[in-house]
Amino acid sequence: MSNGTFPIRTLNAISPVGLQRLDRDVFDLGTDIAEPRGILVRSADLHSMEIPDSLYAVARAGAGTNNIPVDALAARGIVVFNTPGANANAVKELVVAGMLLAARNLYHAADYTRDLVAEQGLSGKELDAQVEAGKKQFAGFELPGKTLGVIGLGAIGVLVANQAQALGLRVLGYDPAITVERAWQLSPNVEQVESVEELFSRSDMITLHVPLVEGTTGLVSAERIAMMPRGAVVLNFARGGVVDEAAVIAALDSGHLHSYVNDFPTEAGAVHPRVITLPHLGASTGEAEDNCAVMAVDQLQDFLLHGNIRNSVNYPTVVMARTPGTTRLAIFNQNKPTMISQITSALGEAGLNVAEFTNKARGDVAYTLVDVEGEVRDELKEKILAIDGVIRARKI
Repeated sequence: MSNGTFPIRTLNAISPVGLQRLDRDVFDLGTDIAEPRGILVRSADLHSMEIPDSLYAVARAGAGTNNIPVDALAARGIVVFNTPGANANAVKELVVAGMLLAARNLYHAADYTRDLVAEQGLSGKELDAQVEAGKKQFAGFELPGKTLGVIGLGAIGVLVANQAQALGLRVLGYDPAITVERAWQLSPNVEQVESVEELFSRSDMITLHVPLVEGTTGLVSAERIAMMPRGAVVLNFARGGVVDEAAVIAALDSGHLHSYVNDFPTEAGAVHPRVITLPHLGASTGEAEDNCAVMAVDQLQDFLLHGNIRNSVNYPTVVMARTPGTTRLAIFNQNKPTMISQITSALGEAGLNVAEFTNKARGDVAYTLVDVEGEVRDELKEKILAIDGVIRARKI
């Protein structure tokens, strides 16, 4: 169990708006700290990095955690935080832009116009004539009356669904794991469907807002694309792997799909005339970077100083107010029977009275916060760690 300053290592450029929230009397900050208590990261790959035993937590300034060995860290009692919703408005605006780009063929129309001048050297009346002659090929459609299917109704998906309604689209939503908080935020006019297949079959446009996990890999498949009406649009600002790109390109070539708009360039997609591919711009706004940094720093700081866990992807949410005049213990353990009774027995044998206690589980792991009255000696740590299934323990 440890006290004292907390060294924090930054693996990417983190917005100073977030970093300035760290109390420099308590936190040391640097890019080359060898034994950090916390890591702040954006895109750096932790899978190939040697993780020191000193580490308590990783805070990702963003929503996706594919660059972090989440399960391996959980097994070592290391919490991984992300920042869901901090970049939601930035991504929502990009999705709306993507819908308009696809509906009006703006991306390729702009390329056509630029080529007339830059490559063909046209000007004046000759340019005007060619513009008028060529614009028919870029005729598009309007959004009102079309149906948008939103897969994933988290922070981003809810904002997209609500905004799409304001633009006059009918909106279908699918998310069997929607939270109560997001359900309250979702417009009551959004129709929640029972299956992904129903959403595909009824949608003129589909937008994806799900993490890349085993169950979502290749979610947009040839079979599901075939269910969509001819001339449909697929928008992917989630992760590249949730779409079977080969199936999408085949559908574009056949004319079944009108356009594929995405934020994940590939060699095949970048040059396809029906693909609009952007250089991973989803959260690339100053506001989003600031919001993500603030949220990541606040969560990391609250955990290191008080043991509270909010927005972790590998441990349960556990938040408990500090009890005045007590010492707090934070215990990571496997989710096994009798763990709570063994922990409280160890506290009782040490002569410590429990003022507050909370324990929650998430899958195979669990987390305990306990405020005790009395002096916490080092021998207690060894006794708690000796309990079969305890992963880690610290005094706060």
